Amino acid sequence: MTLALLHTSPAHVPVFDALRDAHHPGLALRHLVREDLLTRAGEAGPEAVSGEVRDLLAGAVADGARAVLCTCSTIGAVAESDSARLGVPVLRVDRPMAASAAARGRVVVLATFTGTLAPTLALLAEEAGDRPVDVRTVVVDGAWACFEAGDRDGYLDRVAAAADAVTDSDVIVLAQASMADAVTRTVTRIPVLSSPRPGLAAAAAAAR
Repeated sequence: MTLALLHTSPAHVPVFDALRDAHHPGLALRHLVREDLLTRAGEAGPEAVSGEVRDLLAGAVADGARAVLCTCSTIGAVAESDSARLGVPVLRVDRPMAASAAARGRVVVLATFTGTLAPTLALLAEEAGDRPVDVRTVVVDGAWACFEAGDRDGYLDRVAAAADAVTDSDVIVLAQASMADAVTRTVTRIPVLSSPRPGLAAAAAAAR
């Protein structure tokens, strides 16, 4: 069985390969990397790239993908909406994380790319349903510049510092898959949730 993954950064490829090797041996991954989609979605909104996303996913399904996982939170909703049309499960990597976070009362969302905030907040609201959830957002200052410059340590250190600065929350959400490894650098006692591991697990189950 083959799972296609749509990324907007090549940095995600080794992350998901490592998770596959550790938790889903035998699962074939096909990586589709399109950095330009995030740039344009950030400038003009996710719907601006919906046609290209649909074509990419259709191509992956035509090539044999049993399911598709979008690892970009900014365009995740656009990708997910194509599931019925394509006839295979299309999942967004952050939905399992959001479901877990929405079960708590107070949530702080950390993001490094501002375009991620609106889709993440919409997803949390969807998962919360009628439950009252207090959600606050923080854009991590200077982190995205580090990411674009290839300074992974600087990026993760800034994310970890922002998480450690949170004091009044039941859970901290790392809105983007690229932020996941910051969990190992935090000292906060507040649970810090990231999306790659639970997202891949859900997609692997869908591909079976």
